[in-house]
Amino acid sequence: MTKLSQDFRYGLRVVRKNPGFAIVAILVLGLGIGANTAIFSVVNTVLLRPLPFEAPARIVHVWHVPPPKSFPGMTRFSVSTANYIDWRQQNDVFEDMAIYTGSSMNLTGGDKAESLVAATVSPNFFSVLGAKPLLGRTFVAGEEKPGQNHKVVLTHAFWQSRFGGDRNIVGKQITLDDEPYTVIGVMGPRFMYPMWEEKIWTPLTWSDKERTVRGEHHSMVIARLKPGVDIKQAQAEMSTISDRLARQYPADNKDWGAVVVPLREDIVGDVRPALLVLLGAVAFVLLIACANVANLLLARALARTKEIAIRTALGASRARLMQQLLFETILLALGGGVAGLVVAKFGIELIVRFLAQQLPRATEISLDASVLGFTLAVSVVTGVVAGIVPAWKLSKANVNETLKQGLGRAGDSGGNRTRAALVVCEVALSLVLLAGAGLMIRSLWNLRSTNPGFDSHNVLTLSLPIPRARYKTPAEEINFWNQVLDKMRALPGVETAAAVDDLPFNGGSHQPIAIEGRPAVPMSEQPEVDVRVISTGYLRAMHIPVVRGRDFNDSDTADKPGAILVSDAMAKRFWPNEDALGKRLTLTFSPDKIREVVGVVGDVKLDGLDQVDTNSAIYTPLTQISSPATGEWRSFGLDVVVRTTTPPPTLISAVTNSVHEIDPQQAVAHVMTMDQFMAESISPQRFNMLLLAAFAGLALVLAAIGIYSVLSYAVRRRVREIGIRMALGAQIRDVLRLVVFEGMKPAVVGMAIGLTGALLLGRVLARLVFGVKTTDPVTFAAVSILLMAVALLATAVPAYRATRVDPMRTLRDE
Repeated sequence: MTKLSQDFRYGLRVVRKNPGFAIVAILVLGLGIGANTAIFSVVNTVLLRPLPFEAPARIVHVWHVPPPKSFPGMTRFSVSTANYIDWRQQNDVFEDMAIYTGSSMNLTGGDKAESLVAATVSPNFFSVLGAKPLLGRTFVAGEEKPGQNHKVVLTHAFWQSRFGGDRNIVGKQITLDDEPYTVIGVMGPRFMYPMWEEKIWTPLTWSDKERTVRGEHHSMVIARLKPGVDIKQAQAEMSTISDRLARQYPADNKDWGAVVVPLREDIVGDVRPALLVLLGAVAFVLLIACANVANLLLARALARTKEIAIRTALGASRARLMQQLLFETILLALGGGVAGLVVAKFGIELIVRFLAQQLPRATEISLDASVLGFTLAVSVVTGVVAGIVPAWKLSKANVNETLKQGLGRAGDSGGNRTRAALVVCEVALSLVLLAGAGLMIRSLWNLRSTNPGFDSHNVLTLSLPIPRARYKTPAEEINFWNQVLDKMRALPGVETAAAVDDLPFNGGSHQPIAIEGRPAVPMSEQPEVDVRVISTGYLRAMHIPVVRGRDFNDSDTADKPGAILVSDAMAKRFWPNEDALGKRLTLTFSPDKIREVVGVVGDVKLDGLDQVDTNSAIYTPLTQISSPATGEWRSFGLDVVVRTTTPPPTLISAVTNSVHEIDPQQAVAHVMTMDQFMAESISPQRFNMLLLAAFAGLALVLAAIGIYSVLSYAVRRRVREIGIRMALGAQIRDVLRLVVFEGMKPAVVGMAIGLTGALLLGRVLARLVFGVKTTDPVTFAAVSILLMAVALLATAVPAYRATRVDPMRTLRDE
């Protein structure tokens, strides 16, 4: 401890004697450590921290596996009610199994209605997760029955924001979807499931008819493994049950399987690759920062060779000297760690602000104890990594030779080669990051340039969630929508307005169909297509072209023959050598009408700009909606699109008021332009690109600083040589060539190594890029040219200084 205390005091004195050097080193290391801390805080919360449930490792998600013929490439699918009931009754591997689905409900009773994101769950949902309420209780058996289900549990955030944290809220009533609900509980601040934006939970209620439905898949299932049961055993059990149900109910269940997935994997699976790539990127940045500081330390080491030689002559061991020198670097790194925490704090705020909806548990991301411990550990390791090479070089200097030389002529002991090697590493790592950022930029550019199949400009979108019991018949709901859309179309600045059940990129219904004139097959073998309900004028509002036939019109009413529009991709898929117009089919879930194709319309990317396959889609008219064959009639909300002749934001107030003129209690939600909606759909890709580009830019700057510092040091060391060369006739261009060549040589070697690393990185990025090969030569050439240009720029100042050497003064000094 005495030696450590001595090293600490001596290190502080050395740092205080060189404040300029210390500040530069701390800032460089602070940027690297701060970036690592910020990304680790996200990784720690999302990937490493246990889920806030009891024994979370035993909680799993159980999905259907759909028939490959109907759903090629899809491995997970939502679950039907009857199959869930059988799963729960027939398995021996789960303590319990719960089911849930997402919904929205309108909260009224205040100045205006508010749309709430809700989860409707089976009564045992919270017990399966092992979650306890902060206040009150959760649901109990029997509260899923009609008449007993008007209970609600609040999220902590909603309880705080809407009810001011009223601890007497339990037992009070609120109005949801025009009906009174009793608040029975409030969950704790860390409990947010199944989604990360819901505000309430209500009991899931089924009618006797709905309990027997196997062909409609709308729900998700979670389960808790029994102690001692692993995933493989659970998977084997569910596969056996699925085979049994397929034989028992072949019309609905043939080729439908089940897959058991750990809940953590199910939650973070989509974001894990991107987070790991970003964590690797910041590790590269930190290595570059370490190499930079190591170069600075090597340059400073020459001034200390005499000191180290004297201490060695006085009996200091090499190990003792290295310990003290490393302690000095660790002190600098600890200072960098403190600076890094400031950088990380701002970085975390930006990440949470821009990715709150895409990152699970985003609200929990913070500089907690584990993150602070990580920062401390990284700072110490950084100090060792940055200091080990300078300490090794300095401690192995030849004592006799050093003491014989004057301080100004101390040998470099191979330091030039070491500094060049560090520059090679910096350039190589920088090129890898630049290549990754270049691929992400190209990918985002391709996404934004992709034709979605509609025109998003000058379109305002909004959602009108309608309580399920608001309208007693389909005709009443149709009348409401006709009134609302007519009001909007009459507004100044509105070209047209229309409605759709799900906007592009926002999910939607997949339904089986039976084509007239083809052999009848069980529903499990029927082809599935995307089905959208649209009002008259939707195609016009979205600028979706009619390829053949006609659009819907006012004559397509409920008492007329069923009419549908099909996408061009669907027409080619099912009638490749025929005209699709006039063909007839039945929607299996709505078999009351045989529907005739009256038009073929342009293809639309319904699942996202990055989808590869083209959707086979059917559009049905809102004016022909009817009660479903598998349940009772329930009202449902739609999304509204308003095409404007003026900037869409200027019409938000007028459009919202037109809704409230028809129904003052109707909630209006998610008001934004279609351009904003599309931008949000690619926000994860954009943020990944921005972060990777920022880290690559930081690496580029650090590499440039590294080249500059090494070359500046080399020029200072070679002033005598350069002066003699010029005295003997060397021209300015010769001096420039000498200095630039010395600076560019390690840069070129680093680029060659970096290109190999970039090819390997491309494999990692394969899942994150769109429309560009991970070995794209254009991207690699562009970033190589950029890095070469920056390297040349970094050599400019040292090269200029070399040309200013006065040969006469150099000769006089000799």
